[in-house]
Amino acid sequence: MPKSIIINKHGGPEVLELVDTSVPSPGPKDIRIKNLAIGLNFIDTYHRSGLYPIKLPCGLGMEGAGVVEEVGSEVKDFRKGDNVAYASPPLGSYSDERVIPEKIAVKIPDGINHKIAASIMTKGLTVHYLLHKTYKVRAGETILFHAAAGGVGQIFCQWAKSMGCKVIGTVGSDSKIDIAKKNGCDFVINYNKESFDKKVLEITKNKGLSVVYDGVGKDTFEKSINCLKPLGMMVSFGNSSGALDPIDVRKYIAPKSLFFTRPGLTHYGAERADLVEGATLLFEKIKFGKVKIKIFKEYELSDAKKAHEDLASRKIIGPALLIPNE
Repeated sequence: MPKSIIINKHGGPEVLELVDTSVPSPGPKDIRIKNLAIGLNFIDTYHRSGLYPIKLPCGLGMEGAGVVEEVGSEVKDFRKGDNVAYASPPLGSYSDERVIPEKIAVKIPDGINHKIAASIMTKGLTVHYLLHKTYKVRAGETILFHAAAGGVGQIFCQWAKSMGCKVIGTVGSDSKIDIAKKNGCDFVINYNKESFDKKVLEITKNKGLSVVYDGVGKDTFEKSINCLKPLGMMVSFGNSSGALDPIDVRKYIAPKSLFFTRPGLTHYGAERADLVEGATLLFEKIKFGKVKIKIFKEYELSDAKKAHEDLASRKIIGPALLIPNE
């Protein structure tokens, strides 16, 4: 019988339960897929802990890749046997099989396997909207990205470099400096050893930056604001170090007429045209070698608790997967 991970209460990794699951037939506009690989993302820990509230009981995970097993009566773009990937609610990708709306799925092109597809959808589509939608970077521009050695960071830095940007990346330890450099960073700063805002101003000759991309949150917010030039944009898209405190607009935003945004894939990928556009460009970056993916670690679905423990302790450096039990 197919299995899935569910939670009946919020909490730590211990609340993850592996249970038998009855998978229904797809509705008219749904597809039933057999997952072959499932993406692990830090946002999964937010749903589990309750930082991002969800209605319980609930499955976890938004990202996966697999094979279409059955299609609904009104489905036109997919057929049984198609290789597909997805990265969007409803939650529940931590499962052997599941039913999803056809509108959130995309076909995986030849030359890209299920593991790579499952590891890049959420992270890659996030990078797409950050660089092409939220703030449209230009060739020659210097930009700052926090957590440059992480799963999103590795894709972001390669992608930004392919667009002609000069990339400043921050990391939390010296062991991650080489990882960030190998993935395209021109400058790497260990923010636990140096004041990264002072270093950024040194690199930019006190001009500052037009944009900062920050998925770390509480620990990096104030110094990130210091890095921006007047009319710059603060892109806060995550909070791995903790959620931001309420922002004092007069103190942080008004002095330099800054822009602040908290973007999310749920909105940037809400329209199917945007999803297809982002996925197409992402797959092209992979196929033509502009973005190279190295899977950091694989866990069996039954080891989801261990995977979440490693996520929380920052032991996962780069894309990681859950693999459904055979």
